[in-house]
Formats: sequence, C-alpha cells, structure tokens
Amino acid sequence: MENKLNEVPHRRYNILTGEWILVSPHRTKRPWQGKTEEKKELKKTMYDPGCYLCPGNERAGGETNPDYSKPFTFVNDFAALLSDTKEISVNEGLLKAESEKGICKVVCFSPDHSLTLPLMEVEDITAVVKTWKKEYAELCEQDFINYVQIFENKGAIMGCSNPHPHGQIWSQSSIPTEILKKSDKFLEYWSKNSRSLLGDYLKQELEADERILEENEHFVALVPYWAVWPFEAMIIPKRHLQHIGQLSSDEEMAYAEILKKLTIKFDNLFETSFPYSSGIHQAPCDGKDHPEWHFHMSFYPPLLRSASVKKFMVGYEMFAGPQRDITAEQAAKRLNEQSPVHYSKH
Repeated sequence: MENKLNEVPHRRYNILTGEWILVSPHRTKRPWQGKTEEKKELKKTMYDPGCYLCPGNERAGGETNPDYSKPFTFVNDFAALLSDTKEISVNEGLLKAESEKGICKVVCFSPDHSLTLPLMEVEDITAVVKTWKKEYAELCEQDFINYVQIFENKGAIMGCSNPHPHGQIWSQSSIPTEILKKSDKFLEYWSKNSRSLLGDYLKQELEADERILEENEHFVALVPYWAVWPFEAMIIPKRHLQHIGQLSSDEEMAYAEILKKLTIKFDNLFETSFPYSSGIHQAPCDGKDHPEWHFHMSFYPPLLRSASVKKFMVGYEMFAGPQRDITAEQAAKRLNEQSPVHYSKH
C-alpha cells in the first residue's frame, strides 16, 4: 500500500490534530536530485564580544550575563508575555479579547558561540534536557501558568536573531490552540481504549519500519506518517510520559543521544547547519490529571532540495490546507542514507 501511495495524489490523516494533508508524490519522483551546494565551513568562533548571549556580555536589555559554563536561563528581555499584566477583557458583540499573563525565558545551551546541538557532546545536551526539566517544573509551580512551551528556532530563515546556541520557553495562563487540538484527540482515544494514542502509533511504526530514523532503549525518532514539512521529524519516548518532568536520568541521556543523532542527519543531508523550528508538546500543567497525554518533540525544517531551496507555505497551503510533494517514506529513506558522523568531521 505504501508503494502505491508513492505514485498517486492522496490525503493523509493527522491522528494528533484531526486534520488532513494533501500529498502529491507524482510531482517530484526524486526530490533530492535538485540543486547542490558546496560544503560550507562552520564558524569556529567560541566567543563573540558582540553577542548578547555569550558569557560575560551585556544583553540588549542592559543586563550582563554571568560567566556561565553550563546551560544558562534568563527571563527574555523582550518577552511576548509578562507576569504582571493587568486583567482586561473585551466582549462587545463579535469583538472579543482578554489579557494574557505569562513568563518567557531564554535557554543558552552552551557558552560556546560556535556550537549547535549536533556539534555538542551528549553529556552537554543532557545538561540542556535537565535544564528544560527544571524550568518546566518551576514554571508549572506558578499559580497563573497552565502551559509551558519549550522550543528552538534554529537558523536565520526560521527567524532566529542570534546564532548563539539557544532556545526559548514560553509559559502562559491559557492553553494554546495546537495543544487544545491534541488534547482532544489524546482524550478521545484514551476514553475509548485506556491506552496512549502515541504509544499505539509508535508500536505500528516500529512494526512497519518505513519511517524510523533512530531508536535507542528509551526513544524513537521518525518521520510522522502525516508530516507536512519536507523532512519533518518527531521524537517519541517509548514510555508513556505526560511531560518532560517525568524523565528518569537514563531517559535524559537517551533523549540527548537521539537529539544529537537526528540533528546530525539533518546537517548531513545538505552539508549545512540545518535550520528548523523544534518544539516539545506535553500535558498542560493546569492542576488536572492528564493520563491521556504522551509528550513528544517535533522538528519542522523548511529545506526541500538543497541548502537554499526551501518549502514555503503559500497559495494552496495558506488558503486550503497543507500540501507536500515527497512522501514521509521518501524523506525517511533520504535521511537514513546520511552518515552518523557530522559532515564537518569527515
């Protein structure tokens, strides 16, 4: 059946959101035989005196960073959400609005300005995972916080304003739209089966072995069946965990290992520092039990054919729905052809 789907236009169903995606594989039989790029030399500047995230430097907001040697977090100097926002509401006919409280933080992964996740040691990525756990727990303790979104925008084309290795954590009072969609689907499946939706999906993926990218004792990285972005990927814990705070020490390291292996494959695909937006979706921390939730991390990379040929969400995607040319199976095959060693080490 999968071979047949590689030949004809078809729709695929996203079990986590209830939405469909149009797939048109006949448009590009071999999507990776496009423009090629010369291998780019990675910058090796460990410290940049003009970087507002490097240790000891003054940030744009006027604060000075400590001389940190491990992951460092701080409240965003230009936060999208504020903890002291006054309550305001508008309800005038069809016009509705309400104020939103929250806390936005920046997480510097490393003091080394030249690094990215695929170039970091597993031990150092594990320290990042531990920092995510710590921040998640501390933010959830705030009585006005009901959801915590951990994410990374990597690369200028994904809106990253600073190349220093870092991510962000936005926490807020309301539960975001994408989380509400997934909460509905997780709960619907749990109510009928008393099992994890993603847990059962993962079993089926492991049996099919067509979209698996990496696997270790505790995690699996794969191209989801319903992927929208050309080389979209997802990391799923094998154990049914509601949120990152439940990771054991062994799972923290396993998570770091699979993060490194997946991002090396990304970089090796076009021999470039592969841009993406990645984010962890996990249970709301709204004081309720969420046995239905199964936390996971998604990667949305925009590159399609080379380091400069990108996928844009325009036209049909903006006005009708998502569409892709290469199938999830084709994308997984291409990623699995990559060396496990970072191209800069060859």
